[in-house]
Amino acid sequence: MIHSNRRNFLKQSGLAAAGSLLLPTMGFAFSPSEKYGVQLYTFRDEMAKDAKGTLEQIASIGIKKIESARSKEGLYYGLSPKEMKATCDSLGMQLCSGHVALDRDFDNTMRQAVESGQEYVICSSLPSKGQNIDNYKKVADAFNEAGKACKKLGLKFGYHNHEYEFESDKDEVLYDVLMDNTDPELVHMELDLGWVIVAEKDPLHYFKKYPNRFPLWHLKDMNMQEKVSTEFGKGGLDIVMMMENKSASGVKHIFIEQEEYASTPMESMKENMSFLKAL
Repeated sequence: MIHSNRRNFLKQSGLAAAGSLLLPTMGFAFSPSEKYGVQLYTFRDEMAKDAKGTLEQIASIGIKKIESARSKEGLYYGLSPKEMKATCDSLGMQLCSGHVALDRDFDNTMRQAVESGQEYVICSSLPSKGQNIDNYKKVADAFNEAGKACKKLGLKFGYHNHEYEFESDKDEVLYDVLMDNTDPELVHMELDLGWVIVAEKDPLHYFKKYPNRFPLWHLKDMNMQEKVSTEFGKGGLDIVMMMENKSASGVKHIFIEQEEYASTPMESMKENMSFLKAL
């Protein structure tokens, strides 16, 4: 858990007061609808049942950027890439990114991504197993090649971390091995801030060590005891501190993701949006 003293102070003094005090330095000149998106895994069950209707509900609460996640219904929840694009266009939404697998079907994945109009193709888990330096160097090579293939099609390839990438082998953090062996021009990292703090690492350390390497974030607060996601302000992520330092990371798209909820995904998302508006 990081910056606990600062976080506790902000909670005690009230979000609105903290937001007003920090406003000049943080530069919050945009509304959450302009700045923040959502990873659709947050609404995975709803998307599987009624993709278009769920997107309409998400748009109605002011979220205009989305990131898809592959499911048993396909990359776009039973919709074709063109249907997904048309639905988003009709709702004034932008499909910015999608979580995919780097597998034998990757050529088809890239083709669908082009048709959908999305910019980023994000590998959501390691394509080969092995918590050691050799495997992570092997994965880095595969990522560089995937990045080349995506670039030829006008796409950008990237990777989304979990907790396990921050384990060490021979005193080297494996995530750092991945960072050091991937080409920044070809591999665009999506940093899941929640999993970083669960791994007991500091996102600010990575902003400083690898400046401008993280064009995408997953903004995810975490219950540090149970290691599950929670509504903003209830967990161990110092969201205000992240926002104060976001420029160093090079972030362009911030996607809210929540996998567990106090009640329903929609109610949790409304609470998260209210938290951000208070800033």
